[in-house]
Amino acid sequence: MTSSELQPRQDGAEALRLLADGELTLEGRLVDASNATLRAIVALGDVTAHCVYKPVRGERPLWDFPDGTLAGREVAAYLVSRATGWDLVPPTVLRDGPFGPGSCQLWIDEPDDAEPLVGFVPAREIPPRWFPVAAARDDDGAAYALAHADDPRLARLAVLDAVINNADRKGGHVLVGPDDRIYGVDHGVSFHVEEKLRTVLWGWAGRELPPDAVEMLDGLAGQLRGPLGEELAEHLTIGETAALAARVERLRGTGRFPLPPEEWPAMPWPPM
Repeated sequence: MTSSELQPRQDGAEALRLLADGELTLEGRLVDASNATLRAIVALGDVTAHCVYKPVRGERPLWDFPDGTLAGREVAAYLVSRATGWDLVPPTVLRDGPFGPGSCQLWIDEPDDAEPLVGFVPAREIPPRWFPVAAARDDDGAAYALAHADDPRLARLAVLDAVINNADRKGGHVLVGPDDRIYGVDHGVSFHVEEKLRTVLWGWAGRELPPDAVEMLDGLAGQLRGPLGEELAEHLTIGETAALAARVERLRGTGRFPLPPEEWPAMPWPPM
């Protein structure tokens, strides 16, 4: 029997079962990651997929995230994303692996012809319907702008980041899948009890939330009081879960995208 590669659009339950119970075969390490990040093949029966395995033992201690694990927050981000109905985070589980417990997330392959949605562009050549969010210069002193598309898929990701308090939304963490859907990855430094939102997606700052985001937040508030809150309790502290619920209520109350902070850096570094 020939094996088949599981695709992102396939049934979520099948992907979770594969990630949780499949046999992991390591392929190599992603050297640009600050924590141990390994690419692997996961196989269960005749179904296979590529995945990202992040073992807890490979995490660097962070003074401002003393509780829980980065791997646990990766899973928590997936759980919240799934609850929104937007499925912006690839299927992710916490499981044992070759280097012990860690998060295991479905790998997203970007097509070669995928149009970038975030990046540095010449300051005088910002594409139509793009938002400039920061000024920059190259090594020769030429003016550039860090900018992103005014894309409703990207706006949803900006809302999710505000909900989970993502402290590291780099442009390189935004992927366009083969199904033309947007995916966000690398959420290990999210869910802090203090405001730490750092993102390159500031183009909608202060604007009204789209109707679908308002509807999503209403539903998410109810889920946090039920099964979703219980699931998150396995990965987050009581304080982190309470802060998550408070952010949802604040967004519902203002009905607007948050503004860049003045008390801490608004951009992750590096931004891409």
